[in-house]
Order: sequence, then structure tokens, then C-alpha cells
Amino acid sequence: MRTTGEGTLQEQGGETRAPVLVRLPPHLVVLFPGAGRLVSVPARDVAEMVDRLDALWPGMRERLCDETPAIRRHINVFVGGRRASLSTPLAAGADVFVITAISGG
Repeated sequence: MRTTGEGTLQEQGGETRAPVLVRLPPHLVVLFPGAGRLVSVPARDVAEMVDRLDALWPGMRERLCDETPAIRRHINVFVGGRRASLSTPLAAGADVFVITAISGG
């Protein structure tokens, strides 16, 4: 089964994973036609979540990550109220918030 709808499971290599809920900022959503503010994707960690988002909307990875790879400096990802990195594991049904930092003076 390969679906990313909310509440569905995905099987890959004999492994079944429940989706996580990703909340994207509005100004990122407008750059990707068809993207929503709330997206459900199956992922074991933040890096896989970014890969899934990029598969749905090519170019999303470059908006979220730099070339090292790491989450971009002015992008914050929170899982369970804590700031996350690409290696942060995701539990089934986790809420993931992608927030852009506001800087300037």
C-alpha cells in the first residue's frame, strides 16, 4: 500500500508505518501548488519526512535543508515541542511543526 492520506499506513520492504502530521507555514505552501498547511506522510525520522515532502512537491527539500545536509538556518522543525534535526526520530501520529524564523532589526 502506498498512500499518504491522513490515517493510512504505508508498506515498504515489509515494514508498515503510520503517518506523521506535518504543519507547514503558509508562505512555504504558496510556493508549491497543491500543498496544504497540514500534510500526512509516513516517516521514521525528520530526514525521511523531508524526502517524502520533496517527492510530493519537488524542490521542497531545498527550501527546508541546506547542502550539508541540515535544516536551514532560518527554518525550525519542532517535534513534541522540541527543536528537531534531520536525525530526530518520529513516532506514529507525531505532530511536526515547520516554522520559519523571523529575523531582522
